Amino acid sequence: MLRSTRARLGPTVGPLEIGLHQGGRRLTPQRKRVLNLFERIGAGIHLSAEEVHHQLLDAKEKVSLATIYRTLRLLVEMGFLHELELSEGGHRFELASNDHPDHHHLVCIGCGRTEEFESESVLKAGHDAAKSIGFKLIESTLNVRALCPVCQSK
Repeated sequence: MLRSTRARLGPTVGPLEIGLHQGGRRLTPQRKRVLNLFERIGAGIHLSAEEVHHQLLDAKEKVSLATIYRTLRLLVEMGFLHELELSEGGHRFELASNDHPDHHHLVCIGCGRTEEFESESVLKAGHDAAKSIGFKLIESTLNVRALCPVCQSK
């Protein structure tokens, strides 16, 4: 099916175009701009919808904030982005990466700064807890709320 979709859409289509086409959606310039931003900054960088909006405006790429919210949700649904839901009600997004599927986050409750870390002991604890109840572990993530050095000094 991938080959026939690629043939209909052209030789230079990527996974986003194919996924949108198969879902009956169009590849809009705005959707491409949002995904291109995350691809440019790379994995491990966490942005809010507002930060995406500001970065695109700074790059002279016009996209409304409402469109960015809808596009971020779509890209999460399609598996291109991961969403980090903060307990304070905020959301941050990062490029999905197969290099570090089970990673965790230190989140500053003062400024929202987010740093990633990996921990075999956290992954093992998740695996053991799931196994003891008869679950199969699919993904392991831990969000640690803390204060970054800058916010501590305030």
